[in-house]
Amino acid sequence: MEMDDMGGMDMGGGGDFMTMPECYATDDAFLQSLALCIHQRCPNDPNEYNLKDWQIEKWWAMNVVGSAAVQPDPKESYAEALAKVTTLPTETLVAGDALNRTMLVSIEDYQPNWNANTIFEHIEILHERYGLVVFLSGVVIPVGFSLLRFLPFPGRWVTLFNAWIIDPPAIGRHHKVPILWGLTNMPTRGQALFIAYLTIVNLLLCATGYSSRQPNGWWLNDRDREILTYVTNRTGVLSFANIPLLILYAGRNNVLLWLTNWSHDTFMLLHRYVAGIATLQAIVHSLIYLYIYNVDGEHSSESKLPYWYWGAIATIGMSILLPMSILPLRRMLYEAFLLWHIAVSVLVVVGCYLHIYDRFGHQWGYEVWIYVAIAVWVFDRLLRVGRFVRAGLRYAKVTIIDDDYVRVDIEGVGGNGHAYLYFPTLTWRVWENHPFSVASTILNTSREASASKANVKPLMADVEKDGGISTAGVAFSSDDSSNGELDEHQPQPPKLAMTFLLRTRGGLTSSLRSQCRIPVLVEPGYGHPSDLSDYPTLICVAGGVGITTVLPLLRSHPGRTKLLWGMRTPSLAEAMETQLAGVEKQVFVGKRMNVRNELERELGASPVVGNDCAVAVVVSGPDGMADDVRNAVCEIARRKKGLKVKLVEDSFSW
Repeated sequence: MEMDDMGGMDMGGGGDFMTMPECYATDDAFLQSLALCIHQRCPNDPNEYNLKDWQIEKWWAMNVVGSAAVQPDPKESYAEALAKVTTLPTETLVAGDALNRTMLVSIEDYQPNWNANTIFEHIEILHERYGLVVFLSGVVIPVGFSLLRFLPFPGRWVTLFNAWIIDPPAIGRHHKVPILWGLTNMPTRGQALFIAYLTIVNLLLCATGYSSRQPNGWWLNDRDREILTYVTNRTGVLSFANIPLLILYAGRNNVLLWLTNWSHDTFMLLHRYVAGIATLQAIVHSLIYLYIYNVDGEHSSESKLPYWYWGAIATIGMSILLPMSILPLRRMLYEAFLLWHIAVSVLVVVGCYLHIYDRFGHQWGYEVWIYVAIAVWVFDRLLRVGRFVRAGLRYAKVTIIDDDYVRVDIEGVGGNGHAYLYFPTLTWRVWENHPFSVASTILNTSREASASKANVKPLMADVEKDGGISTAGVAFSSDDSSNGELDEHQPQPPKLAMTFLLRTRGGLTSSLRSQCRIPVLVEPGYGHPSDLSDYPTLICVAGGVGITTVLPLLRSHPGRTKLLWGMRTPSLAEAMETQLAGVEKQVFVGKRMNVRNELERELGASPVVGNDCAVAVVVSGPDGMADDVRNAVCEIARRKKGLKVKLVEDSFSW
């Protein structure tokens, strides 16, 4: 029997002869020599090891044969093997010689191998602990900070904290409007703080917690190589730990969306940053091992092994995903982006798993991180399927509003927030789906629709008196204190339905214009509206079809509401006339709304807003409008004494 080091990890590729586990489990010379070595070197000394017999037996059963998840048991216990050593041997094992009888192990051979095994085990434990720190803190911290909202802090303190620390863009005045030549978005200060935490903790955990023990049986008198190997293993483990976290952040059914008050937009931003961190760690892991094997002259043989090229595939795949996920590509080729993004991501996960399996089998548990990542992904996908299966196959009625917008009504299904719609007969890409905000869950009857049309003309006539809607653009206000002709009509019972307003930008939404009635699968129940009942005043700022996001809030809010709505053409106002009956509103048609002036009027000068009146401002609209509202609210909140205000942005993140 050829003796190899026991209890550690072979860091090389495995080109040398390796003793089989079955041989370790049954060979008398090995078992008796090992039992004698333990008896001599690991005494029951309270000042040193203080090992109990049961501890030795436990180690013996788990580690004598190796550390694989599936392996044979040793044919006898430690006590049984030791009892067979009736005569103390006089020969000492020489490294590399065959072990065919019971022999002693010299201190010169024992100590370096003891150092190598114990320090390696210590570092491996740190790898896994640090991986847990990365993953669990990425889950727990958002929940912990969200729980702070239940503490009774003074409202003005919360307003100032949000206005200075949480809501403003980290740098400059743009958050939704892309920066750096349109390549990315600037996070808010609150988002930037958590991104900074994730970056710093990953950097620190990659760079700390290393120690060396020499002489070392694996890296004899080579402390630098020893530490370098620990570093590359650490970066690999932390990269693995970040994979389930970034998949969790990207999920529609992310449990953190249910446990926190953080938006899906925030988690998508975190998804991209965590993906960048994991990719950099994978690159460092790969480059260091490439350097080690090149220096050792083993790269040509090692690179032909399956574990090597699967690891290379995973690293290259992650490296490709980053530049191919920049904002311009996501916006211009969204459907194609989703398809290849998922395909390459699956290849990366498979590559990571096979990289470990082909190298270590299930020996060290690195693959557990991949199992967690797969479980998170499968959980999200199963809930998606469950949502649209529960809703069943429905039919969507498509109504053209004007050249830019269409209305989609889907009877028999309800839900708030937004829903993902699949149109399986509209394209051969049956998996394509898009998120749309639910404007209403009650479908108007024919009588109500007729009454609505009767009311549109007088309203728009008033608009035209103010300057004409097709050229300079207009703004008009209404409190709609009465419903006019609606009170004279007896409506039919309302029907449960989802109503969507869609802007046709090309692709799938543009194809809808040629349809009248079309099969649809609905995945409802995402992004429930914020609970703003503690705010007596609600101000909603909407642009175009952003009205669909704020409409449920306007209709359900118990206090005073005000709508500031900008649109390019009056068709949307006509289409939403009935739904907005009774809402105090100011509508801007064909011109840019001066958001700052309007919010200054509502927040900065209105006598309604005072020390005892908290205000919620909700914005849903184009990127520029969202940034204007964000900056205006933060600046007014910092300046106006006593103002208590909450900013809510509801928008889709590419």
